[in-house]
Amino acid sequence: MTDAPAGAADRTASAPGGSAPRGLLVVGDVVTDVVARHRGPLAPATDTAAEIRTVPGGAGANAACWAARSGCADVRVLGRVGSDALAWHERRLRRAGVRPLLIADPAAPTATVVSLVDTATAERTFLTDSGAVLRISPADWDPAFLDGVGRLHLSGYLFFADASRELALTACRSALDAGVPVSLDPASAGFLAELGVERFLAAAEGVEVLLPNADEARLLTGGAEPAGAAAELSRTFPLVAVTLGAAGALVAVAGEVVARVAAPPPGAAAVDSTGAGDAFTGGFLAALLAGADPAGAAAAGCRAGAEAVTVVGGRPPVPN
Repeated sequence: MTDAPAGAADRTASAPGGSAPRGLLVVGDVVTDVVARHRGPLAPATDTAAEIRTVPGGAGANAACWAARSGCADVRVLGRVGSDALAWHERRLRRAGVRPLLIADPAAPTATVVSLVDTATAERTFLTDSGAVLRISPADWDPAFLDGVGRLHLSGYLFFADASRELALTACRSALDAGVPVSLDPASAGFLAELGVERFLAAAEGVEVLLPNADEARLLTGGAEPAGAAAELSRTFPLVAVTLGAAGALVAVAGEVVARVAAPPPGAAAVDSTGAGDAFTGGFLAALLAGADPAGAAAAGCRAGAEAVTVVGGRPPVPN
């Protein structure tokens, strides 16, 4: 029997005054991140000095937090976590302005990611234990989660296991039946290659907005350079935004790149690129919900990404 998600009772019904719903529901991964920041190469078989912190993370939860940071007043995240860390993750999401709809898994621990960050470059390498994340299933879905929601966003990590992929498909069908547009972040080029491009694209049928990074876009199109990949993908998905890291983003519609958006310089030194893509997603979706056009949404996403690289971990800073 599936436990009811915490916070399910306080759902928002509809937007005030009968206006279009402005809520964002993110379905995806809620993760405990262990961030180890080291300078220079790792030293095999001995010690490497590092600054190590435990912070909340997960691509889906990160994107939700950045959407709230970017001005979306009604953001919710549905995910599955271990009973061990349920209360901690709920507190951290609420502090970030996100309503948690978290399901406690009695058998699996919360997903954990060890992020090795080279402080010389701010680049990172992930070691991932998916834990409870991929145990979410269609039994955890309730169409009422969409009450007051203007957009549904799916983290691509859900697509990499049978049960969670079925949950993603169930949520997507439910949203489309309700007239709610769906966006998707492919999440991981490595996991995407293991799943297979054709299986991923088949599972993503009906998605309106695709938000890959350049590596994921190349993989999905057989190696095309980013602009060509964005254009090709937009023949399948109505709106595509490909993130290019410090180079900004490309926006494509109907087989054509319609905007190239530069990333603003960070307001402070880059310390950790973890979550920069999630920040783009959150900023982009918040702007779309606020009525921005695709280019304006991409600019908002780039601003969020530029802020993200100045903080350790994948989420915006919040008060303790």
